[in-house]
Amino acid sequence: MTLSIRPATPADLPLIAQFIRDLADYEKLAHEVRFDEAKLGEKLFGPRPYAEVLIGEIDGSPQGFALFFHNFSTFEGKPGIYLEDLFVRPEARGSGLGKALLAHLAKLCVERDCARLEWSVLDWNDPAIGFYKGLGAKLMDEWTVMRVDGDALTALAKV
Repeated sequence: MTLSIRPATPADLPLIAQFIRDLADYEKLAHEVRFDEAKLGEKLFGPRPYAEVLIGEIDGSPQGFALFFHNFSTFEGKPGIYLEDLFVRPEARGSGLGKALLAHLAKLCVERDCARLEWSVLDWNDPAIGFYKGLGAKLMDEWTVMRVDGDALTALAKV
């Protein structure tokens, strides 16, 4: 079995869209998926890409992905990488592909002089939490994620 990680290309857009849908199904959030595939492609591969995507393959067959973007640590004075989505197809779990995707992101962090690699995990996802802890990740219990979206976002923008 050969694991490989490669940057996504515009030709991968339908695959990325399917991985996002599959992840949403797994997380019981399929009802939250609202993207337009063409607009997603523009945001990922257009003149100003907002995120990057890695495709994880087993023996040349795409089995997972990682979508990430840069953030910035003011305390460190350095960028970081925020992993928005990591997904490995159920039949490929246990192959080492998830670990390979995270290791690739860690290498990018080192190459790009980033201070850290961060992501969120649903609190009910014990298998993922255990997997991440096994890689040396720590829970940031003292932080609470905040979000403004939808009508609240529109209202705030008008202030």
